[in-house]
Amino acid sequence: MNNTNKHQGLRNQLAKILEDKGITDKNVLEAIKKIPRHLFLNSSFEDFAYQDKAFPIGAGQTISQPYTVAFQSQLLEVKKEDKILEIGTGSGYQTAVLCLLGAKVYSVERQNELFKTTSLLLPKLGIRPKHLSFGDGYKGLPNYAPFDSIIVTAGAPIIPQPLMAQLKIGGKLVIPLGEKEQIMTMLIRKNETQFEKHEFGDFKFVPLLENKN
Repeated sequence: MNNTNKHQGLRNQLAKILEDKGITDKNVLEAIKKIPRHLFLNSSFEDFAYQDKAFPIGAGQTISQPYTVAFQSQLLEVKKEDKILEIGTGSGYQTAVLCLLGAKVYSVERQNELFKTTSLLLPKLGIRPKHLSFGDGYKGLPNYAPFDSIIVTAGAPIIPQPLMAQLKIGGKLVIPLGEKEQIMTMLIRKNETQFEKHEFGDFKFVPLLENKN
């Protein structure tokens, strides 16, 4: 688990880039400075780890661009002990950011290969989500609901109904909505039946697929 002063310097630079791009949440920036993103990539791609770019991680998936991770995390306004459902564990990098922000993270991944790799990696880094599971993110995790927040890390053509149902009143659901291009969308649950919708511009994600385990 090679994590050097050089890596720390690169993380500090990355946090500065994100701040310059408009990330203002100090806790999110601190998490970016702490998490060794290079360990979430294949070691031969280490040189790309601290660029503000998405990168392939296997199983047709990507590790999200650091700006996107920071942006989604900032939208959630994470408080310590918040119970957060993450749809799409992927490399586990977003999971790690949420854990460092003090959240209790419940995460679902539908690619078995990624699920296995990430389940082994996170404990080695001292990052302990409450629950990692292999399954269909469209269904969420009803047994653990309701959640303070839900974050979806893949582009979805629609907002899955089960996820809306698993959000507590006052909770936030952050999801990239759209087919080829996505609009970052946040729903705030006002009561049993009403949600307030906010949109935050274009992003690009791999698709959220249903029943594709």
